[in-house]
Order: sequence, then C-alpha cells, then structure tokens
Amino acid sequence: MRRQYNLPTLAEPPFFCLPESVGWYSDWPEHLVNRSYGALDNFSIHLITAGKGTVELDGDSITLQPGDAFLYFPLMQQRYYSSQDEPWDVRWVHFYGGPKLVEYMTEHGFRRTTLWTVKSWKELLPLFHALLEEAETHSFLHLATLSSMTYTILTEFMSRAEPFTGGKPADTSDRLARLLPAIRSRASEPFVLEEWAEKAGVSTYYFCKLFRKTMQMTPLDFVTLCRLQHAKQLLLERSDWPVKQVALEVGYTNPSYFNKRFMEQEKMTPLEYRRIRLGRD
Repeated sequence: MRRQYNLPTLAEPPFFCLPESVGWYSDWPEHLVNRSYGALDNFSIHLITAGKGTVELDGDSITLQPGDAFLYFPLMQQRYYSSQDEPWDVRWVHFYGGPKLVEYMTEHGFRRTTLWTVKSWKELLPLFHALLEEAETHSFLHLATLSSMTYTILTEFMSRAEPFTGGKPADTSDRLARLLPAIRSRASEPFVLEEWAEKAGVSTYYFCKLFRKTMQMTPLDFVTLCRLQHAKQLLLERSDWPVKQVALEVGYTNPSYFNKRFMEQEKMTPLEYRRIRLGRD
C-alpha cells in the first residue's frame, strides 16, 4: 500500500513548521530511496511500525524494526529501503520551516545522529494518521491546522526519541514509561525509590538517572507535581474541605509543608487558588 499526499512548499512559511508531504507505506518490498547530497531541502521523520528495513549511513547498513525511526535534516544524503522478506510499514512526514526550526532541533540535540528509537511509539500513530487525513481532505486550505499537527508530531517525537542502539525488545525506558501511570495513581502514598526501581528492573541510581532523562525531572519532583495536581482538583471539587484535609488526602501530613510546596508551584496559597478559581471575593 502506498498512501501519501504532497503539499506546496511556501517560499516564506508563515508558521514555525509546515508539512511538505505525509504518507504511509506498507507491504511494498520494492520501496527504495536513494537521494544524493543536496537533493532535498526539508526535514523528514520516518517511523517504522512493522516489518524491517535498512538505512545506510557512512558505509554501514543498519537494520531497523518497529519503534525505530530515522530523521533527516535538509540537504542530507539519503539511502534507505524495505526488507524484501519482511517489508516494513513506515509512517513519514517531510516538513520545513524557517531558521528557527533548524536552531530549535539543533539545540535539542537532534542533529547529532540520524537513527533513533522511540519510546511508546504507538502513541504517535494517530498523530501521523490525523495529519495525513487533514492533508487528503483539505490540502493546504488550513495552514494553521497543518502547522499545529506537524508541530505536535515533531515535539512528541523529540520527547520520546533516544539515540538508536539496536537493542531489542523494549528497553528500560519503555518499562519506565509504563510505570508512570502507576506512580501517578499512587502519588499520595510515600514514594519508595527501591520499590519502583525494582519494578523497572534497574538500580536506584540508574532509575533516577533514567527518570530524569525521560521526564526532565527527578522522581520526587514528578510525585510532587502529581500531588499538587490532585490537590488543585480537590480544592475546587471539595470546596467545603479545609486545606488540612486536602493536604492529608494528597499525601502531606504537614499542612504547612503542603502550603509551602503549593506556593512554590502556583505562586499563591491553596485558599487563594480556591477563591480565585471559584470566583469568590
């Protein structure tokens, strides 16, 4: 199957990024791309969702499988192709933007390598599909929509991508990602680092290191944010509850400490938050 849609390239794009083309290839063992340096002046993200394929880089042939991806910057030489025996399914988008787009991706480290492995990659599939359907349905009539959809794919990819190592099956990053909902649901309980590290199958030191890399915060910072998020809900949904009761419900036995953390995050006290949000003078 070859499903794709091409869009016009604007000389002066009015948005941060715009798609040039978007597509979905599957069951096509003849799929092969060979572009010389300078042939294509846009970015591209390709995400493998089934089967296998190969990307050639610096004389090496690297086999990619579901959850792997490759990202090209403009003007790069490109050579990649599907496996003949296990043809890949690949979702892709070519996109472009002004100088700020190049700076943004470079500053976030996405120029250092072409190959990536994407955590929880299946969550990206609806985003690719929605962009393809928008392009097929409205072409370039809704530029703002196309831009926001492309930006969402880009930022979600960047937040989940790790440099490719060829390790299969799912690594510890995937295991940590699967633990996050459970950590959030138990945030009101005392956080026992050893317990969660054991569930992830790593040492406490590596758990903290991996957590910071994945979430850009420490495990305790994450638990604190989950507690405060829950507290904000309770302050509004249980407007008759005193702050002390809200604090206990979300895991703080010391109301003063709860007030301090709430102030640090929201720049106001819990009572002020309740009064403003409920419109009470």
